[in-house]
Amino acid sequence: MSRFRFTRRLPAVVAVAGLALAVAACGGESSSAGSAPKAEADQLNPNADLTKQSISVTVWDGYTPKELPEKVKAKLKVQDLKIALHATNEEAMTKLTAGGDSGIDVAFVSGQYAQALNEQGLLEPIHPELIPNLSNLYPEATQLSYDKGNKYSVPYTWGTTGICYRSDLVKAEPKSWNDILNPPSWADKKVTMMTTERWLALPALKALGYSVNTDKDDEIAKAKELLLKAKPHLLGYDDTTFGDKLTSGEAIMVEAWDGWCPTTNDKQNIKFVVPKEGSDLWVDTMVIMKSSKNKEAAHAFINYILDPEIHSWAAENINYKVPNKAAMERVNPPKGSLLGIKPAELLNGESIIDLGQASTKYTRLSTEVAAQ
Repeated sequence: MSRFRFTRRLPAVVAVAGLALAVAACGGESSSAGSAPKAEADQLNPNADLTKQSISVTVWDGYTPKELPEKVKAKLKVQDLKIALHATNEEAMTKLTAGGDSGIDVAFVSGQYAQALNEQGLLEPIHPELIPNLSNLYPEATQLSYDKGNKYSVPYTWGTTGICYRSDLVKAEPKSWNDILNPPSWADKKVTMMTTERWLALPALKALGYSVNTDKDDEIAKAKELLLKAKPHLLGYDDTTFGDKLTSGEAIMVEAWDGWCPTTNDKQNIKFVVPKEGSDLWVDTMVIMKSSKNKEAAHAFINYILDPEIHSWAAENINYKVPNKAAMERVNPPKGSLLGIKPAELLNGESIIDLGQASTKYTRLSTEVAAQ
């Protein structure tokens, strides 16, 4: 199983301004979880001639097969499929909220970013009749708090965050977020945490019994205090190479997204655990822009992605679970793989949602923790 290095949720620069600033760029104030589509649905033609339409997609590098354009053109008979790459959600938001027609038909963004785009009326509501392969999704995939019922987004991958660790080097297996926030002496300076704003805060918020979506100043202040106490005991902050540090033995416990925890490395005893205080449920989605002039082709593209043979590629090649039951049934996970985590287990995690202007509180938290 090959695994790609891409920054699906990482800021372009550490501690960059958060999602709220991107929303503010298009006039947004705040948003609420599970909101209905803000834009009226267009009348679409289920029998549209796709040979007269082209598709432009923005997606993270390595998140779809390189041969996707050729395969889509052959299958759907569209004029063309152009792939634009974004390194981060923030980069995608800048592209999509700049005003006017971005030229993008389909965008891959994380759930809370899809929510923010919807709040600004920038998304075309999903037309289920044009995406019959929606039936391949797990029932749990319709219960995502930022978009219940998949009204304006379709999930592509999903997962959770936990502690990735070397079972042969720890003296006691981690069970709590406090094991990395206040590591025992044998793990001192051998622990890493992530700096991406919401995921920097996550361990502290969960350890304190708070929501990962809190906007309460006192709770965020207590999380900051806990993070600052942890900082002297860390090897460092690392959002991309923590797996390498585990493999080398430089680190023995790290905060990690499940798909990036190298549990399938046969040479190391690397394991993953969701701490007892709970964690998140992250989702990367596909959305259709309201400005798209190729909405029928855009729906056909998403339907194509949801084909089990196509969608299973993501699980097999980037080691992320896909919310597609039919696709996951095609996957034969290697020994130690985390692909076997069940949808019901994932739903125990708390979905990270857009907090509107309150997102700047997490930008400030990240900046202040980094500076001290």
